[in-house]
Amino acid sequence: MRLEKCWFCSSTIYPGHGIQFVRNDAKIFRFCRSKCHKNFKMKRNPRKVKWTKAYRRLHGKDMTQDSTFEFERKRNRPERYDRNLAENTLKAIKKIDKVRVTREAKHIERRMKGKKGKELQEAKKELEQNISLVKAPAVLKEDLSLTLPIKVKVSQTQAESHLMEE
Repeated sequence: MRLEKCWFCSSTIYPGHGIQFVRNDAKIFRFCRSKCHKNFKMKRNPRKVKWTKAYRRLHGKDMTQDSTFEFERKRNRPERYDRNLAENTLKAIKKIDKVRVTREAKHIERRMKGKKGKELQEAKKELEQNISLVKAPAVLKEDLSLTLPIKVKVSQTQAESHLMEE
């Protein structure tokens, strides 16, 4: 089964899916769905469209310099396996997966580290702008003019009927 990559968004295209466009110079463009095909026809740059893999890599959202991704490259020549080689390969695959998971976790942690600081800065800025709305409870007890007066109107008949029910 031959899996292709979408020219626009870099997602995998399974056999029997997608659209293929052949230009006059015999260059083949494969698209996973009509959304990618239409964006290509509108001459949009995939590096500027936020949902594409190219944009995510360019703007540091995805991991780009990870050597473990090299193992995913397609190999057209068949390999001869013996039992030892197969065993070593399976062990290596487990190690590679472990390395990839740890690297991905570090990558996400590094990205989120900046976000926490940014959120803290925004919260401080908002607090400084609206500090007049926030008053300490001790100040409210001392100065009653800061509290809103609450007025309740009770008619004489309602108060008497309430007393009789008790």
